Amino acid sequence: MGIYSERILPHVIDHACSIGSIMKLRQKLIPMASGNVLEVGMGSGVNLQFYNPEAVGCVFGLEPSSGMRRKAQQNLSTSPVPVEWLDLPGEQIPLDDNSVDTVVLTFTLCTIPDWRKALQQMSRVLKPGGRLLFCEHGQSPDQKVAIWQNRVTPAWKKIAGGCHLNRPIGTCIRGEGFEIESLENLYIRNAPRIAGYIYFGVARKPE
Repeated sequence: MGIYSERILPHVIDHACSIGSIMKLRQKLIPMASGNVLEVGMGSGVNLQFYNPEAVGCVFGLEPSSGMRRKAQQNLSTSPVPVEWLDLPGEQIPLDDNSVDTVVLTFTLCTIPDWRKALQQMSRVLKPGGRLLFCEHGQSPDQKVAIWQNRVTPAWKKIAGGCHLNRPIGTCIRGEGFEIESLENLYIRNAPRIAGYIYFGVARKPE
């Protein structure tokens, strides 16, 4: 890993994904988690403060970036729930089949190279009836915005840790066998529209 990806990029991503409007979405989503939780792309651990210790037994934090894991130390020290790091990418989840109750996915699916395999792995480790809680940015239904997302994404990926602006998140999740129970779409305030179209919701692994 280069200096940029390990020393600079974690700070850039953490700042961009911690603005006020995004934190409000995190605060709304994370308390819905229960049981044993897998958080894919835990990053700096910014979600930890919002877990309900009365509902959550343990959080497995999957995070391949050593830079992000270093940045997470402060949030880990104040976490209300136990955390176990898994330093592998989303395509390689080292947990048993049907072993977690909730998967949390926040601003992560855009960066995973093989998102299909990653979602298949999430489904594998989820118990039947388990929930996938997601808050992701992705493809806008506005054609003018989508055109620019497609134009910008090749260069954007190089400076933003592989982030794709144009993934149709709802379609991706449905396509790998999840049943979407609720889905809210919105633009983040004070963010460029090409990077600020949000998919917020809950999906479930069929029983």
